[in-house]
Amino acid sequence: MDTPTRAAAAGGTVAHQLIAAHLVSGRMAPGEEIALRVDQTLTQDATGTLVMQELEALGLDRVRTEVSVQYVDHNLLQADERNAEDHHFLRSAARRFGIWYSKPGNGVSHPTHMQRFGIPGRTLIGSDSHTCAGGSLGMLAIGTGGLEVALAMAGRPLYVTMPRIWGIRLTGELPPWVSAKDVILEMLRRHGVHGGVNRVLEYHGPGLASLTAMDRHVIANMGAELGATASVFPSDAAVRDFLRAEGREEDFTEVTAEPGARYDLEEEIDLGSLVPLIAKPTSPGNVVPVREAAGEMISQAVIGSSANPGLRDFAMAAAMVKGRQTAPGVSFDVNPTSREILQDLTRSGATFDLIAAGARIHQAGCLGCIGMGQAPAAGRNSLRTFPRNFPGRSGTEDDAVWLCSPETAAASALTGVITDPRDWAEDRGVDYAAPRLPECASVNTAMLEPPPPPAEAARVKLERGPNISALPDFDPLPDTIEGPVLLKVGDDVSTDEISPAGARALPYRSNIPKLAQFTLTRIEPEYPERAARTRQDGGHLIVAGDNYGQGSSREHAAITPRYLGLRAVIAKSFARIHWQNLANFGVLALEFDDPADYDRIRQGDRLRLDGLHAALAPDAEPKLRVRNTTRDEEYGVHHHLSARRRNAVLAGGIIPALAREDSSDDR
Repeated sequence: MDTPTRAAAAGGTVAHQLIAAHLVSGRMAPGEEIALRVDQTLTQDATGTLVMQELEALGLDRVRTEVSVQYVDHNLLQADERNAEDHHFLRSAARRFGIWYSKPGNGVSHPTHMQRFGIPGRTLIGSDSHTCAGGSLGMLAIGTGGLEVALAMAGRPLYVTMPRIWGIRLTGELPPWVSAKDVILEMLRRHGVHGGVNRVLEYHGPGLASLTAMDRHVIANMGAELGATASVFPSDAAVRDFLRAEGREEDFTEVTAEPGARYDLEEEIDLGSLVPLIAKPTSPGNVVPVREAAGEMISQAVIGSSANPGLRDFAMAAAMVKGRQTAPGVSFDVNPTSREILQDLTRSGATFDLIAAGARIHQAGCLGCIGMGQAPAAGRNSLRTFPRNFPGRSGTEDDAVWLCSPETAAASALTGVITDPRDWAEDRGVDYAAPRLPECASVNTAMLEPPPPPAEAARVKLERGPNISALPDFDPLPDTIEGPVLLKVGDDVSTDEISPAGARALPYRSNIPKLAQFTLTRIEPEYPERAARTRQDGGHLIVAGDNYGQGSSREHAAITPRYLGLRAVIAKSFARIHWQNLANFGVLALEFDDPADYDRIRQGDRLRLDGLHAALAPDAEPKLRVRNTTRDEEYGVHHHLSARRRNAVLAGGIIPALAREDSSDDR
């Protein structure tokens, strides 16, 4: 492994050093495609089943990364046999391909990976958008679609657009009752859900000294909500302290910015000026001070998730509710984020304090964050220390989810209304005291299964239950696409709306034909039936506003519409991961030259794109014309596909493109 060096790259930032140390090809100029060597991967069960099927389709014998880990953290509810069958499949695939396996209940992938496998200076990619949380350890950690992860596990580089490096200088210290969640909510308040697109957020400055590695995890995790490629912190004394507590100090490597490091963009946050913040329904970017929302009745407060995973976050809530009782009519839910953290909470007595106050303790996992349990009552306010509050993501269609810190959640659970924790403390004469944490964590590796030796792994058979279908075969892109605009949507459509999670749909994550029946039903209930009818007639198109496909990295949001006949999406702009996923499965992603043309198209119009094979040739200009045959109009559109991605779209996706390359090599 090559560790970053001070002379690694012009700019001298941590991000530049990490990128330069792993650069396989391309030029580190913003906007150009680069290829990066990948050291580590993580997959989780909501997306991992497809990754394992993709490894099988790629003919992989054994993973070629330093470390790859399969976590089971999303689909822990076993209301029937489907989730359990998928767990058996994932374990067998992990053993077959040489992957570590984290058993159900061991913990959420991101904090657990940080505790057990994260190493400063390494690259990490994962089939979960919040993989960027690994940047808290001085890693270059990027969330991607599952197919990118599968290719990295097969030894291929990760292709990304070289981002701009956004330096965020932190000064001061957080005041009492304000915590790391308020830092990232402040970033979202300033910049919204696509303010970080094609950027790496690099935090630096004297304010870092007061933030622990787990505080940094909170901030790095929700860089995904800004649309950022990654969030990066230096590997410094705080990281050394964290690794020492985890019994892994030997994995520490210092990775810090060069004095006078140059950032493409710069910003400053005075930590001492921050106040408790809260994101109102239905967007992480809809942020206001808690005092502006104070007094709203709540029916639920949930603490946990990868966005607030640290022992400190649970211990703080436990200290606030100790000796008190949560308000009548409020469900106070606690999701420990790893078995280790649950052990430490219990050892300190905090678990008892939570239970005595009325908390409902759930197993270590994502659960309510992905809509698998803990669904709130319709129309009732639910406060959550989660990263996302897109409509319906909670598992309740008419939900009202707010995102906040553990302090705000605990204060509100005690009062029954949204409450600024500073006001709660002042009213009750409570002095602020940071929780005392153990110097050494309760390290527990019993639920991590290492991969078997290669000879044993080669004999492992994949265990497929009846709910696991094969990957669909997708045909090459035709030279002409003509079809109806089956759906026209607005801005910020999330992958939760394209391919819903939750207890009804997510158990079918390994069964594409069945999962397809849920596609876009939160927006248009008849979409699957109408879309399926277009498959034999050339397919259909979708027209969208800005930031189409924000949120989760799940590639199901590209695969199931493609399975139902989607050939192209024309949008004002795309979220990064979904744009990649569309190309990976042969869907043409186009953007309007003039965003005003979006308003000229109506749902039901027929659009036509001609000469696509020539237009997607490696040296062709990225410009096309789309004809609206219903209205006798034409619009200019363009794409951002590299030559490599053009080839994938033409072939019908990356897997058929690679198969075509292999057959050409054989000749």
